[in-house]
Amino acid sequence: MQATHTPTSRAIEADASRINQEHVSSGEIAIGVVIGRTSEFFDFFVYAIASVLVFPTMIFPYVDRLTGTLYSFGLFALAFVARPIGSMIFLAIDHLYGRGTKLTIALFLLGGSTVAVGFLPGHAEVGGYAAIILAFLRICQGLALGGSWDGLSSLLALNAPQNKRGWYAMIPQLGAPLGLMVAAGLFAYFTATLSATDFLDWGWRYPFFVAFAINVVALFARLRIVSTSDYQDMFESRDLVPAPVIETVRKQGRTILLGAFAPLASFALFHMVTVFPLSWVFLYTRSNPERFLAIEVVGAAIGVVAIVASGYLADRVGRRTLLGASAAAIAVFSGFAPQLLGAGELGEVIFMVLGFALLGISFGQSSGVVASEFAGESRYTGAALTSDIAWLVGAGFAPLVALYLSSHFGLVAGGAYLLSGALATLLALWLNKELASRT
Repeated sequence: MQATHTPTSRAIEADASRINQEHVSSGEIAIGVVIGRTSEFFDFFVYAIASVLVFPTMIFPYVDRLTGTLYSFGLFALAFVARPIGSMIFLAIDHLYGRGTKLTIALFLLGGSTVAVGFLPGHAEVGGYAAIILAFLRICQGLALGGSWDGLSSLLALNAPQNKRGWYAMIPQLGAPLGLMVAAGLFAYFTATLSATDFLDWGWRYPFFVAFAINVVALFARLRIVSTSDYQDMFESRDLVPAPVIETVRKQGRTILLGAFAPLASFALFHMVTVFPLSWVFLYTRSNPERFLAIEVVGAAIGVVAIVASGYLADRVGRRTLLGASAAAIAVFSGFAPQLLGAGELGEVIFMVLGFALLGISFGQSSGVVASEFAGESRYTGAALTSDIAWLVGAGFAPLVALYLSSHFGLVAGGAYLLSGALATLLALWLNKELASRT
């Protein structure tokens, strides 16, 4: 009987590695990381902005605007719930079929489900099925985001010089403000140039179509690095290979939990200056959406500068020290800043400028402070699970909770939510230091 073999991309990757013998520098890895993260965050922000400007009217026209937005944020959270499941599924695909196959499937699923949202029918056409279809596509996005983990950011950090760990740690984080700048810029253009009717009818769909093209570019940028022999050698020498999820959780559960809670301050602030303020301004002020989207573009540019500055600062004072100090600063910020959203146009600008500056400093060093302690055999899977849990706990329900609290109890309640994230970060950093001193 002829033996059968499981189809895999490993042989193709090995052939590609022999053909593509280029040396992969840290700079090339950095470019691949930034392109990949920018594409992921672009998809994220396109959906988030539409959750405020489009879906409440299009999918939930039978409820008031606030309730429709809260429903939209509920669907928004589904991707974060699905993301850890996607990681487990695609880690198995990685193990069985190769990283090239995993990335190709994940990024085509991400791009395909995102562009499919652009063809979404509204409640007027299909009734309640519109919400069901949107929920399904959002879950697909979450599964794909879990599968898009390629380990490049871990590889970049491990290859960083000892005195530049903070600088290299901030590079992957640049994808967030860059993705926001492109997404907010596109929506600002369409809301400014189209009538409200045309925008809700067809204009909002174009950013979702753009997402597929960006994902294809990101896929080839990352596969180019994956196909090199240098990449394979570095992954094997650094133990960056998928390990069983249950075994990783059993061995590294403490590190995963502390690593997930350490960045909560920056993740809570992340939504307090991106998704939440757009919803608040759109619901409770007379500001034009294009005006606030333009402010977000400027704020994101400030965030880029602040993220770069975080790398410089972290290498001088230490990443843990900087993350703790920024968490304390976020706690102070939470006491007065959210109320600025109710203080007119100048207050909105001050809130966004201060918020993005603080976000850049904290978010730039939010990943890997605790996760860097993973043992070699658990590093790849542990880092993926830590990232998934951190986003689920710190960001998945943030817009929903912040808007609900603020709409019912005032903006000061939104500040209290932000304060809870800052306290969680400080507690996680303290626990990690205490536990490390006992081992």
